[in-house]
Amino acid sequence: MAEHKVHPLIEEADKKKNEGKHVEAIRLCERILTNDLDCVEAYEEIGDNYLSLRQYDKATRALQQAIKIDRKSANANYLLGFVYSCTGKWQESVELLESADSFYPNHPEILRCLGWSMYHSGQRKRGIVLLERSMFLAPNDPLILNDLGVCYLNDKEFDRAALLFKKTLQIEPDNQKAKECLNAVRFFQREFDKLKKKK
Repeated sequence: MAEHKVHPLIEEADKKKNEGKHVEAIRLCERILTNDLDCVEAYEEIGDNYLSLRQYDKATRALQQAIKIDRKSANANYLLGFVYSCTGKWQESVELLESADSFYPNHPEILRCLGWSMYHSGQRKRGIVLLERSMFLAPNDPLILNDLGVCYLNDKEFDRAALLFKKTLQIEPDNQKAKECLNAVRFFQREFDKLKKKK
């Protein structure tokens, strides 16, 4: 198989994206599309940048185009699945993320998103199993730890949730989400203990 060469402008766009210069990254990718309307990576990058800007409609359009060109792009399926999870389209999100997982198995970030969407689509147990697997593959990823913690918090598994948020704070002491969630865990634990005593 021929070595897939990444377009030099894609590398530049990726750098801009990582610097938080999303609009500049999008412009670079649009330049690629003026010469090559079938450049899947350009659509993926555009989608990813619009996702960071929370412009979900534009992200959706770009990523749908990427999938139209290459149905088996793990990245495009993953990103569009992620967009749908941000907008609460849980079922569509699960389907796309399952495709991404089949094209690129055991990728912790894909599994994290799939677990999260599955949990919210009503398949709570399966969602947690996938998040646990994701954590096994990337044990120090704060995003995974927080998502799994939130699911355990929702399921009133307070001790497990607390452990996960504490671990996040060991890795990232300033992680606001983990701090807020840990406070929530402590609050609910106290309320729950009061209820138990009343019974």
